[in-house]
Amino acid sequence: MKALIELEFFVRAADSGSFSAAARSLDLSPAAASAAIKRLETELHTRLFVRSTRSLRLTPDGERFLQHCRLALQTLSDGQQALRGDGSQLHGQLQLSLPSDLGRGSVLGWLDEFLAHHPGLRLRVQLSDRLADVYRQPVDLALRYGAPADSALVALPLLPHNRRVACAAPAYLQRHGRPQQPQDLKRHNCLRFLLSDDVHARWRFHGNSGDSVVAVDGDRVSDDGDAVRRWAVAGHGIAFKSWLDVCSDVQAGRLEVLLADWRGEAAPLNLVCADRRLLSPAVHALREHLQQCCARLPLPPAPA
Repeated sequence: MKALIELEFFVRAADSGSFSAAARSLDLSPAAASAAIKRLETELHTRLFVRSTRSLRLTPDGERFLQHCRLALQTLSDGQQALRGDGSQLHGQLQLSLPSDLGRGSVLGWLDEFLAHHPGLRLRVQLSDRLADVYRQPVDLALRYGAPADSALVALPLLPHNRRVACAAPAYLQRHGRPQQPQDLKRHNCLRFLLSDDVHARWRFHGNSGDSVVAVDGDRVSDDGDAVRRWAVAGHGIAFKSWLDVCSDVQAGRLEVLLADWRGEAAPLNLVCADRRLLSPAVHALREHLQQCCARLPLPPAPA
């Protein structure tokens, strides 16, 4: 199907930022690749790319069309899978964006289990604490903490009751003591996280007497959640981390949960995508698997 090749080439060129790389991935000659884009632009009566000798980027019309192309190709893939007549055999590729710490600590292993049950699937994984743009980047799904800021995104709950916990290594607590109230954190070295250029330096807790918000400080800040966790394990200070990120360290005794009478701020885990039409059988199967994996984890300590 010539039209399908044109759409496939357009998406791959947008993802790779290179006509030549996209052409090689589809075994097309440079001339055939260039002709495919020209036919597509002629059919749509608009330019899709701004091209120079050194760069390739989408035009505003190209960015809008890219979203529809992804949906169209996913729909065709679902149709091909349905024609195979075996709904248990999933095929195609899923492109995932995972938080650094949770991805390395747990999710990569969970994905190995998932692929073992669905060998017809392929995964492309992006590990980063930078929030992926699921509209423009080659990402089908993103694991994110908290409700999406963009209400147009589809959020599928995985662990709605997850929360943050204040934690530190036994060695740090031996040297500096254990905080008894959230406000005590002001006297401690707090290991802070940078998200979208904003330092997470106001830590929120809820107790029987109400809410407490603490402005913390410390000598270390990172935009990588795994770095913050490693600093905490090494005894450099107190971290305020998702329970999912640190539960194995707590179980192993590398970290201790602090402020037992207080509940840290909510950090629900969601599987996020740009459009409900992207919720293919493979996505539903992945969500179910991730929910089962999350359910195996121990619960965070309950306030006394």
